[in-house]
Amino acid sequence: MGNCCGSDVRGGKQAVGGTQTVANNNNNNNNAGRNDAVDLYFKSRGQHALFTQVELSLSASNLLDRDIVSKYDPSYFFLSDPMAVLYVKKRDGKLEEVGRTEVILNSLNPSWIEKISIAYQFEIVQQLIFHIYDVDTTYHNIPVKSLELKDQQFLGEATCALSEIVTKQNRTLTLRLENRSVLGVNRDFGTLTVHAEETIDSRTAVEFTFRCSHLDNKDMLSLSDPFLRISRIVETGGVIPICKTEENPLIIECFDFNSNGNHALIGKIQKSVADLEALYAERSGANFVLPSRNGFEKPLKGQLFVDHLLEKEQYSFLDYISSGFELNFMVAVDFTASNEDPRKSDSLHYIDPSRRLNSYQQAILEVGEVIQFYDSDRRFPAWGFGGRTPAGTVSHCFNLNGSPSGTEVDGVEGIMDAYATALQNVVLAGPTLFGQVIDMAAHIAGESASRNSNKYFVLLIITDGVVTDLQETINSLVKASDLPLSILIVGVGGADFTQMEILDADNGARLESSTGRVATRDIVQFVPMREVQSGQISVVQSLLEELPGQFLSYVRCRDIKPLNQDAGHSYA
Repeated sequence: MGNCCGSDVRGGKQAVGGTQTVANNNNNNNNAGRNDAVDLYFKSRGQHALFTQVELSLSASNLLDRDIVSKYDPSYFFLSDPMAVLYVKKRDGKLEEVGRTEVILNSLNPSWIEKISIAYQFEIVQQLIFHIYDVDTTYHNIPVKSLELKDQQFLGEATCALSEIVTKQNRTLTLRLENRSVLGVNRDFGTLTVHAEETIDSRTAVEFTFRCSHLDNKDMLSLSDPFLRISRIVETGGVIPICKTEENPLIIECFDFNSNGNHALIGKIQKSVADLEALYAERSGANFVLPSRNGFEKPLKGQLFVDHLLEKEQYSFLDYISSGFELNFMVAVDFTASNEDPRKSDSLHYIDPSRRLNSYQQAILEVGEVIQFYDSDRRFPAWGFGGRTPAGTVSHCFNLNGSPSGTEVDGVEGIMDAYATALQNVVLAGPTLFGQVIDMAAHIAGESASRNSNKYFVLLIITDGVVTDLQETINSLVKASDLPLSILIVGVGGADFTQMEILDADNGARLESSTGRVATRDIVQFVPMREVQSGQISVVQSLLEELPGQFLSYVRCRDIKPLNQDAGHSYA
């Protein structure tokens, strides 16, 4: 909106999602490519972008031929008539059918045309089971959805996680088919190839820079403090706030900000994206109107101008992941004395001989199992904090594996083993300080960013208590918000974690350091484990639901594109 906002509306701009203005030379990029007001609007209604729709295309090679030789002509073979069925394994182990392909007649190398649609959810491991059947000729005129699968001949099955498909650079994965019902251990049952395509109507995004002139003054003793709110008309006739759209008409309203929340309408305009593009091309303005009580609209002197227009591709999370970007997992575990003696069964660190996982193990395993698919080498840095190491000193960032130099362990099981070993060698101490482990993770992320690496880092902090160095932690988080880094914090045990909510900027207000610097973006997600254990959503879903958005906020604000993608086109 140009420079038409007064200098006394910082809080108001933050509340309505505008770019915060901070007089600090170290904080020159606070917008981060996101609109906080839009995020907060949808979150307040429980509408999280938890999934995206993908279509799976299937083909197979060298399938087992279950049909018989023709009794009339032994040289003529009736080949199998294959159909594919996709299932998802649920958390209780049951299979839920997602969809079926059509039947391909007489083919051992089918390429099915019918695609199967499935909702990709980043925050959970979606285990897919593919079954291939030879459909008997008796059923060829029956719709595939009506077929009784027990009446068809089973050719083989393959399984994988959906994450394994979408992380491939071409989103294509080939799997070997197995058939336990057929004797012969080394028998070849062929292969199944799965290709995933994200279902997106349009990837084009249009960004505008608006300027207003000759607005009516709504204040008596000072000038108005105007801001714009942009909504789009939906099919129901209502309007919802947006960032940008290409389709339905936009409602652009100009308000005078009031600290009590009773913002005064200065004027409004209804324009399509094409109309706004025309205003920019013609370098002309459009007059605001003010609705009157009799239903008529009063034209105003105030005008809206489009000073800048940028049309570019809006790439999705899957676009980046499938092009070669990775998520690198890191863990930090709380070894403070408030966890109680690990040898006692009431300790949060107690290792149950029956292999029942404690809260620390549960968080490591559940988060690690999801993120491991997005890390090619599956070597994870792991630290402890708040414990007295064998060296005799209390450390707030020590290598979990006990090594004096190497921080990484192999896979999620490596983290679990290092954690169990550390409990035997480290004495629980305190206090609870996050600053050093955050700084260590930030250092690794910063070095990677300086090499223009295609890596984004995810630090999981598991703690039983409220952080002691709150302001130091906030300072570290604000500094780290410029880096390719997200921080997931799990609160375990019965402590009061109210203070920890400050670190998770879900209320729309970004963190501010002791020097007045405002975080570039929100990089923290905090979840108390006790609040989700009894619900339908798991700890890992609660933790990871914001991660794709945080990743996108980083790459978009720096105009980082998926590998081998062209830049957008600016009309400025």
